[in-house]
Amino acid sequence: MNTPRHTFNRSERLKSQTLIGRLFKDSQSFIAYPLRVAWIELSHSDAQAQVVISVPKRVFKTAVSRNRLKRQIREAWRLHKHLFYEKRAVQPPVALLLMYIAKEPLPYSEIEAGIKKLVRKMP
Repeated sequence: MNTPRHTFNRSERLKSQTLIGRLFKDSQSFIAYPLRVAWIELSHSDAQAQVVISVPKRVFKTAVSRNRLKRQIREAWRLHKHLFYEKRAVQPPVALLLMYIAKEPLPYSEIEAGIKKLVRKMP
């Protein structure tokens, strides 16, 4: 039995400022509460999905609260991304922007439910 490795490698992190700018400007998006998911297809990539996580400074004033939410989103993605990869096995790689849109910090279980909803809704 081949169990998936639950890692979040360097190649899966989106660091390109131009791609991040494109995600904010001209991407397709949908809501998987408490996340807004924006995505664009990539012509080539080392990973099947490159992810950037955003928590707004306007709503969460302290870095501690923003970092905690980002850590929870990253953990939920790390544990459930294999479902995403299985679903999009034959499709081109994508760049994903996961933006936290709730106005208050939610428990991890709700963030995890949002990630599962993202996997179901992603075309």
